[in-house]
Amino acid sequence: MMNKPFSQACDNNKQAILTILTEVFSQTKQVLEIGSGTGQHAVFFGQHLPHLTWQTSDLFSNHSGINLWLDESVIDNVQRPVVIDLNNPWPSLNHNLRIDGLYTANTLHIISWPLVIKFFEGLRDNLVNKAKVCIYGPFNYHGQFTSASNAYFDTCLKERDSHSGIRDIEAVLLLAHSAGLALLDDHVMPANNRLLVFTKI
Repeated sequence: MMNKPFSQACDNNKQAILTILTEVFSQTKQVLEIGSGTGQHAVFFGQHLPHLTWQTSDLFSNHSGINLWLDESVIDNVQRPVVIDLNNPWPSLNHNLRIDGLYTANTLHIISWPLVIKFFEGLRDNLVNKAKVCIYGPFNYHGQFTSASNAYFDTCLKERDSHSGIRDIEAVLLLAHSAGLALLDDHVMPANNRLLVFTKI
């Protein structure tokens, strides 16, 4: 039996993120998570936000781990993962509900900058008006790291993949604007992370 994948970072930050999602997604019906990873966030948020349907997604290689978390949960509002590869058009989801919420955590610094651009193009093309978008992770401000630990983290990221790295918030906001998103909040989060909240206009 395969052991469930586990991320300590997901376990550490879930409650702080949930506090914000509870308010942001209070009127949301259908959330798409881009890059569900281990599946921990999906199960935890699904348990605490029972009014919405949470659609997991990731590359196919991560689906088995996500499904293990779903197999052990007793919730029915979190959907089995679909494949979303940012290199390709997003799939048509088999729901009558439209995507009026999107969540992603610790993805923009992992993927390449061309894929960050495609990510925002996907938001432009797949979200309904007034949809809420929550993006969690580290960002640079005015071209500077916000902490020594983030600078070290960025070095580690680039050593593993030269196309990854902590993104400049100013560049991210330009892409968001081009995708028809307006910034509502920029929350300071634990461990030198942020939670950006947008609405589709």
